[in-house]
Amino acid sequence: SFVKKIVDLARFPLSPLLSSLAGLDLHFITKPSPESFRGWVIVVVVPALRRRIFHLRLLMDTFVDMQNDATFMREALRLAAKAREADEVPVGAVVVRAGKIIGRAYNQIELLKDATAHAEMLALTQAEAAVGDWRLVDCDLYVTKEPCVMCAGALIHVRIRRLVFGCADTRSGAAGSVMNLLRNPVFNHRCEITSGILQDECTAILQDFFRKKRALNPDGP
Repeated sequence: SFVKKIVDLARFPLSPLLSSLAGLDLHFITKPSPESFRGWVIVVVVPALRRRIFHLRLLMDTFVDMQNDATFMREALRLAAKAREADEVPVGAVVVRAGKIIGRAYNQIELLKDATAHAEMLALTQAEAAVGDWRLVDCDLYVTKEPCVMCAGALIHVRIRRLVFGCADTRSGAAGSVMNLLRNPVFNHRCEITSGILQDECTAILQDFFRKKRALNPDGP
């Protein structure tokens, strides 16, 4: 677990330090002197401590990022729930810049009678208005389901920095499932991708929606 890794890194075992003495002048063990001990500390102890502190900071940064990702994905899930209430496919999305949400939306295809009214597209339009530019180079998009080809293309066009999605779309996902437009070297922009944030919750809301739809129309496609 993450906590166990923190605890393990915080411990400073002596065995690596003792074994590292094999290649050093060990006369200070039998004839100790302040100079020899100081040299051992500088050569062995200080670099080892620095490495452990560095890795500990990396783990802490990762933990903070994961916590933030979960927070923003929960907001996207809240929006997905609103889509479900409106009898839309329950997908929600938010655009984040400098730790603040500047765009949020949910699927409104049926409401607007617009095939392009996906949560991602609407959230990007809001974010562009908030920034005052079509470029969103320092923004991240959080969405409950992996984007389709249309939405992935839009993310390339707006130069989004990072995509974070909850569950994969094995039928039409364009961020790694069917294809990966966002990391394709052919295009002039590529963004980071983080997947699987609150995956179970994001999957459950979609499965529940379509299960109820099939129950109402068992002879449907």
